[in-house]
Amino acid sequence: MEESFSQKVYRYLTAIPEGKVVTYGMIARAVGHPRAARQVGNALHRNPKPGVIPCHRVVNREGRLAPAFAFGGLDRQAELLRAEGVEVVKGYVPLEKYIWEGE
Repeated sequence: MEESFSQKVYRYLTAIPEGKVVTYGMIARAVGHPRAARQVGNALHRNPKPGVIPCHRVVNREGRLAPAFAFGGLDRQAELLRAEGVEVVKGYVPLEKYIWEGE
């Protein structure tokens, strides 16, 4: 049985190491749908296993946190990232320092 788009997104997210972030667009490209960054966001919003599938490690292409982070809001996303050693400054993660380029 073929994986759904959301399942591919969730599988990719579980590979992101602690202390690193990726963008919505990076995930879309990695799962074979390069123009589906918004759909990635929709999948993250429906994350069936928060805390197991680390959707807090996803930021926009500029490093900005998600204002509508589904599991506690922007402050909670920042808290989770900081707990992993990721710097968050005024709602942004410096991508040059924390971006994960994949396996």
